[in-house]
Amino acid sequence: MRRAATDGTGDPEEPAGVESTTRERIRVLHVLPAPNGTTQYVDHMIGAAPPETAVLTFSWPRALLGAYDVLHVHWPELLVRQRTPVGRFIKVALAYTLLLRLELTETPVVRTVHDVAPQESGDRLAKSFLDRLDRRTALWIRLDATTPLPPGVRAATIPHGHYRSVFPPDPRTRAEPGRLLLFGRIRRNKGIERLLDVFRAVNDPVMRLTVVGRCQDVALADHIEAVAAADDRIEARLESVPDDVLARAVRRAELVVLPYQDTYDVGAALLALSLDRPVLVTRSAAADALAHEVGEGWVFMFDRVLQPADLLRATAVARMTRERGTRPHLDERDWERVGRRHAEVYRKVVPHLVGRRQ
Repeated sequence: MRRAATDGTGDPEEPAGVESTTRERIRVLHVLPAPNGTTQYVDHMIGAAPPETAVLTFSWPRALLGAYDVLHVHWPELLVRQRTPVGRFIKVALAYTLLLRLELTETPVVRTVHDVAPQESGDRLAKSFLDRLDRRTALWIRLDATTPLPPGVRAATIPHGHYRSVFPPDPRTRAEPGRLLLFGRIRRNKGIERLLDVFRAVNDPVMRLTVVGRCQDVALADHIEAVAAADDRIEARLESVPDDVLARAVRRAELVVLPYQDTYDVGAALLALSLDRPVLVTRSAAADALAHEVGEGWVFMFDRVLQPADLLRATAVARMTRERGTRPHLDERDWERVGRRHAEVYRKVVPHLVGRRQ
């Protein structure tokens, strides 16, 4: 008999990746928007779903009145986040109505932990809702075994899938010596200000830094643009860009720098690695695990505070990695395998559906 793994606190972890012996369809409502033509996590959830899983995307009418067997939450703060006071009041009211529906229908909740804490905190009612939703969560999915979870919860580890099928090889775009890239949503907790200071301290005219991504913090955006205007080696494109533009920016980079301080979401690092570009990240247990998984020369780490020497050292070794002509090992992150593991998790939280006709 296989012995259950533990999450490091002695609590059992549910096995994932076991083939299901039945083929009934389980309807899963993901708290994710419908695809919009750009590559997002929801596209992978839909594309990776095996035949026995019916994937539904989120809308409030569907969440409150639709038919589904499992609610799969990814970033729960999205259920209550809104810019205006009136909008926040409406969303919190809808969120509590959803919670009531889940309780009355005994619908299980599955939660994928992309970040340890919400990216933006809310008011008292919003925080109370998030706490109650956590208590209703039947099973927690973490992207790697180092992610902390509440004690005593049921858990499964399912790694984030790679992006190789989305971005096939493009031999026309090559890495440019000395070019660094930071991409993704630009927030203060992602270390952008420190990266700008460190890069400007590197006295090398060959080095270039490109920043690509949407920034909703006006003061931060103004700061980034002011720094870019003062140093012609820095280029800032503070907007969402099409997939092909982003892929070209990654492929032009010799090194992708992701100096996040407090996040367990490895999506950006995996996108870079999927396009065969090394990454520089903050040292952590998750980063150590990723480096061990993908092989030598692909994941570089710095300790606590980024320094100019970190950029120079990682860039030099990244160049040797590229010249070696190998690719990072990402076989465990094949999306078909990820989809099967999710299907097994859903079956564990809705055992009463076994034998239901399709």
